[in-house]
Amino acid sequence: MKHATPLLLLTGLLAAPALAQTTPPAGQRPAGPPAAATAKPILPTAPKGPGRLEGVVLDATTKKPVEFATVALLPPSGTTPLDGTVCDEKGRYDLKGLAAGQYRLQISFIGYAPQTLPITVGEGLTTVPAVRLASTAQNLGEVTVTGERALIETKPDRIVYNADKDLTNAGGTAADVLRKVPLLSVDPDGGLQLRGSSNIRVLIDNKPSAIVASSVADALKQIPADQIKSVEVITTPSAKYDAEGTGGIVNIILKKNNLQGLNGSVGAAAGTRSSNGNASLNYRKGKIGLTSSVSGFGFYSPNRNDLTRSLKTPAGTEQLALQQQGDGNTLGGGGFGRLGLDYDPAPFHNLTLNVQGNLFRNSGNYAQYNNVLLPVANEFTRDTDRKFRTQSYDVNGGYTHTFDGQKGREWSMLAQHTRNRNVQDYSLDQFGGRSTENAAKNYREASNNLSRNLETTLQTDYAHPFSETSNLETGAKAILRRVSSNYDVANSPVGGSTLDPQFNPARSNQFDYNQDVLAGYASYGFSASKKLNFKLGTRIENTRIDGSFQQQQSENSGVKQNYTNVLPNLSLNYQPKNEKKPGESVRLAYSRRIQRPQIFYLNPFVNAADTLNISYGEPKLKPELTDSYELNYTTFVKGSVLNLSTYARRTGNAIESYRFVDENGVNNQTFRNVGRNATYGGSVFGSFKPTKKWDLSGNVNVYYVSLKSPLLGLNNSGVQYNLNLNSSYKFEKGLSLQFFGGLNSPRVQLQGKQAAWTFYSLGLRKNLLKDKADLTLNADNFLSATRNLSTTLNTDQFRQESNNYIYLRGVRLAFNYRFGKVSNQPPKRRRSIRNDDTKSGGDGQQGQQGN
Repeated sequence: MKHATPLLLLTGLLAAPALAQTTPPAGQRPAGPPAAATAKPILPTAPKGPGRLEGVVLDATTKKPVEFATVALLPPSGTTPLDGTVCDEKGRYDLKGLAAGQYRLQISFIGYAPQTLPITVGEGLTTVPAVRLASTAQNLGEVTVTGERALIETKPDRIVYNADKDLTNAGGTAADVLRKVPLLSVDPDGGLQLRGSSNIRVLIDNKPSAIVASSVADALKQIPADQIKSVEVITTPSAKYDAEGTGGIVNIILKKNNLQGLNGSVGAAAGTRSSNGNASLNYRKGKIGLTSSVSGFGFYSPNRNDLTRSLKTPAGTEQLALQQQGDGNTLGGGGFGRLGLDYDPAPFHNLTLNVQGNLFRNSGNYAQYNNVLLPVANEFTRDTDRKFRTQSYDVNGGYTHTFDGQKGREWSMLAQHTRNRNVQDYSLDQFGGRSTENAAKNYREASNNLSRNLETTLQTDYAHPFSETSNLETGAKAILRRVSSNYDVANSPVGGSTLDPQFNPARSNQFDYNQDVLAGYASYGFSASKKLNFKLGTRIENTRIDGSFQQQQSENSGVKQNYTNVLPNLSLNYQPKNEKKPGESVRLAYSRRIQRPQIFYLNPFVNAADTLNISYGEPKLKPELTDSYELNYTTFVKGSVLNLSTYARRTGNAIESYRFVDENGVNNQTFRNVGRNATYGGSVFGSFKPTKKWDLSGNVNVYYVSLKSPLLGLNNSGVQYNLNLNSSYKFEKGLSLQFFGGLNSPRVQLQGKQAAWTFYSLGLRKNLLKDKADLTLNADNFLSATRNLSTTLNTDQFRQESNNYIYLRGVRLAFNYRFGKVSNQPPKRRRSIRNDDTKSGGDGQQGQQGN
C-alpha cells in the first residue's frame, strides 16, 4: 500500500473532465548531471550506523541552489573519501547510514571555489547549515575556463546538442545547427524531420513561438547560430507535455547569463549565401536579471528546376503530357529580438516576463517555360513576381512558488499571448511560346493571401512529493486559437477585351478557424527499488473546432468538430549501478499522442501560381492518433558515451499529401486522412575522445516506413536511414578545426519518393584578444554548387519526375567579441508555456498560417 494514496489521487483526477496543462520546458527541467557523475565512486568502507547528514549548497552571490555539486565525506585527517553523493536540482544532498563521530565535509563544483568544513554526526539526523560557494568567475581575459560540457550529451529522456561548442556553427543559422543534432535531419529546402517524421513541434526557450507559426523552414533562417546555446530532442514526451504525436519535441535554447553584473557579445558574419549581425546584452544585480538580444540577416538564393509528367493509359503505357523548366532568384532578410526579465521578490517566489518578436521578408522573380502535350497541346511561359512578408511577437509571464523545507514541491501559473501576421502575394504575366522577349502577353493574374494567427494560453502546474522516491505532478491548461486566411484572386477575364486582372469571386474568400483545447494531466513517479523507477500518467484533452467561410461555398463547406481524447503515458528507468559501467541505464517508454492539423492543411485557398500544379488544403481533416514505443540503453565508459535505441510508431487516421491529375491535365496537391502509417527503427549514437585534443561523435539511424491507405487504394514502404559524423581537434595557441558531414537516404512518400542528399562543412577558428574574441572561417558543401532535391511520383494515373536544384555551396567569415564575465554555473530553470499539440507543416511547408 506504499503507493496507494497517490495512485488513488491520480485515478480520481483523471476521471473528471480536466481544464488544461502546463509542461515543464525541456530546457528548464533539471537536466541532470552526466550519468557517470551521478554514480557513486568506489570508496573505502565507511563505519556504518544510524546517523544521517543533510544540507543544501547555494551560490554565495545569487543565493540560488548549485545543482549537482559534489559532496564528499572525509575522515578527520587524510584525503580519501569515506562516502559521497551529488546534489539534486535544488542543491540538496543526503547521506545515510553513518556512524556517529567527527568528519570533514568537502563540497566542490566547476566554476566555484571548493569548501571543506568540520562536522559532527550524531545518532540521528544532522542538518548542516547552508554552504555558500563563491564563484571563481572573473573578467574575460583573466581566467581560463575548464571542465567544458561535451558537444553532445545523453540524458534519461532526451539528447542535448551543445551548439555553442561547435565552431562550424559560427555565422550560420538555426538550420545549420539542427543539421548536426543526432536523430534530426534538415533537407536542402529547410524541411525538418525527427527519425523520419516531419510531425515535430519546435519550441524556442521551452515555449511555442509565433516565429515558427508560419513556417519552420523560414524560422530556422531567422535565428542566428551564434545565439543558440543548445538543442534538446525529446522523442517520447511524458504526460506533462502537450500531445505532440508522431515525432517529438525539438527545443532550441537561446543563450542567457545568470552572472552578477553586465556582460554580452557582438558578432557579424559575411558569406556568399547569407550574412548576419547579432548582439546580446545581459545584466543582473541581486534579485533582478535582464536578458536581451537582437539580430539581423540577409540571404540570396538562386534556384532552378524542371519537371516531366506522363499520363498512363488503361493499358499501362505512358504518354508524355507536360515538360517544365524554370529558374529564378530569391532575396530576403529580417530581424529577431528578445527581452527577458526575472525577479525574485522574496525567498521561494519568482516572477518572469519575456517578449520576443521577428520580421521576415523575401521576394523573388521566377520564369517558367511550359510545354503542354496532353490533353490539349499548348506552349507558354509565365513570368512571376512573388513576395512574402511576416511579423510576429510573443509575450509571456509566469509566477513560481517553491516551499521552504519541502524538496520538490512547487506551484506555478503561466500565461502567453502570441500573434503572427503574414502576407503572401504574387503577380504573373503569361506569354505565348518559350521566351518572354518580343512576345505578346496573353494572360495576367494576381493574388493576395493575408493570414493571421492569435493564440492565448493559460496554465497552472503543481508538483507534490509524497516521499523521497515518489512524486505527483498535475496541471490544467487552456489554449485558445483564432486563425484566419483572407485570399483574393484577380485574373484576366476569359474572352474579355482587356488583359487587366479583374476580381474573381469564385477564387476568393475568407476562411476563419477557431480551435479551443482544454486539457488536464496527472503524472505519478515512484521507485520500486534502488535501481528501478516508474513514471505513469495520463492526459485528457477536449478539442472544439469551428471553421467557416465568409462566402459559403456549399451547404457543408464549413467544419465543426468536438472530441475528447484520453492519452496515457508510461516510462520505466532501470539503473544497474554497475561499478564497471558507471551511469549505465535502460529506459522503456510508451506514449499516445494526438496531432491536430494546422491551418496549412485546412486552408482551402488554391495556390495556382503554377497553373499546371496547384495546391490547397482540406477543411474537414480529422486529427491523427499515434502510439509511440521506445527502448533506450545508455552507458558511459572512460569518458565515452554510447546510446542504443529501438523504437516504433503507429499512426491511425494519418494525414498525408495526396496528388491527382484532373481532366484538364492539372496536378492537384491536397491532404487526406489516408489511413495507417507505421515506422520501426533503431539508432546508435556514440561520443568518443581518441586523444586529449580530439573529439569524435556520430549517429546512425535506420528505420522501416510503411504507408497504407485502404480508402485510396495506395500503399508504399521502404527502408530509410540517415547518419552524421562530427569531429573536432584543438591545436595550440587557440586554433581549432572542425568537420561535420551527413548523409540522408531517399524518403518514402505515399505516392513516390524523394532523392537522397548529403551535407558537409569545415570550420577553422582562431581565438583572439586573450580569448575575448574569435575569428571563424567556414565552408559548406564546397565540392559542388547545388543539391538536387528530386522527387518521383508514380501512381496508376500518372508518373512525374521533378528536379529542384538548390544552391548550398557557401563560404562565410564570422567574428565574435565577448565582454563581461564568464562562468560554468548552470542556468536557472523556470517553468514555461509549451503548446506542442498541433501537426506542423514539414519539409519547408507553411505551418499555422497556411498558403
